[in-house]
Amino acid sequence: MSPRQRDLTAAGAGAVFAALGDAVRLSLLSRLCDGQPQSITQLTRGTGLSRQGVSKHLRVLERSRVISSKRNGRESLYVLRPKTLVQARIYLDRASAQWDAAAARLKMLVEN
Repeated sequence: MSPRQRDLTAAGAGAVFAALGDAVRLSLLSRLCDGQPQSITQLTRGTGLSRQGVSKHLRVLERSRVISSKRNGRESLYVLRPKTLVQARIYLDRASAQWDAAAARLKMLVEN
């Protein structure tokens, strides 16, 4: 698989950005940034949300591949998938470069 094939598609990037567009989900992500797997009980603590509410947000993050979960006995442990965030950053950098190039072409047309 080439590096370009591993990049996020527009749909994949859209799912990541939509998942990141919620304050609760951003808060959950920041709690997972230390790299340590955490249970839903740990992630719910101090949020003021129910376990079901946090579970709903975790499912959104998991569907967008920003986090992953694995079973450990009777509980699921959640971890951050930094590679997905790196891919989203690459997508934004590429889009930014395209807009910069388009703006430069427009500037040249206007000035000439």
